[in-house]
Amino acid sequence: MSVPDAVQLRPKYAQFPTALRFCVRDQTRNRLAALLLVLFVPVWYLMMDALAGHTPLDFKLYATGRVLHVDGGHLTLISAGLNSVTIIAGFVVFDAVRKALAFDRRLVFAGYRQGTLIGAKSLATALVATAIALYTSLAMLPFWYPSPGGWLAVLTGFTAIALTYGALGLLLGVLVRHDLEGFFLIIMGGLMDTFLQNPLGNPLANKPVLAWFPSFGPMQFAVGGAFGHAALWSHLALGLSWAAGFAVIGLVIFRIRTRTRTHSGA
Repeated sequence: MSVPDAVQLRPKYAQFPTALRFCVRDQTRNRLAALLLVLFVPVWYLMMDALAGHTPLDFKLYATGRVLHVDGGHLTLISAGLNSVTIIAGFVVFDAVRKALAFDRRLVFAGYRQGTLIGAKSLATALVATAIALYTSLAMLPFWYPSPGGWLAVLTGFTAIALTYGALGLLLGVLVRHDLEGFFLIIMGGLMDTFLQNPLGNPLANKPVLAWFPSFGPMQFAVGGAFGHAALWSHLALGLSWAAGFAVIGLVIFRIRTRTRTHSGA
């Protein structure tokens, strides 16, 4: 893949918009991910709603110590949404970052600053992850319509986990060498992570060990807002810290893997 002359001749002030456009384009042209988002998410909600029923469940809010008695079907819809977001956001970003890595090296060689590319990838990941979380939250409404404040809490929790797994996809995209490795880690990690947070059929639910999983904070925030009318900001911050950690590690590795071209150009 060669670097177009128009890219090479971009002035410094125009580099970021151009890089951002490339990053967003790469992440949004994944047809399989779009199909999963449009078709899989509603079908997944339908299946989980039918299988879970409406058995009352106990869910512990660790920030307050309260134990909420919630509708098992509605709680399962939240965990199903979190699961959908983890897989799709992680898959989209991983696939785009891995395929564009060689081209990114050429961009750096052509004069693009690494900081510009890092900023563009970070913003593109945040935009795409937020869009995925918004659609997934809207797709839940035909099956369960919480209060407006509760829906906003669910949307916020979905956004936090989308950012986390989008950042994980970025990390894996610059770290692993084959598609299968990245897809396996994202899919299996997302399934195990979100499944364990739901006490429906899970003996580990409501145990302190769950606090070590990335979806713990978003799940606590979403359930607390939807059922307990409580804004658990500390748990939202915990979820965002996972996103920040994955992103920082991934971007550092990206910088290392593209810096050789920078030195050669200099």
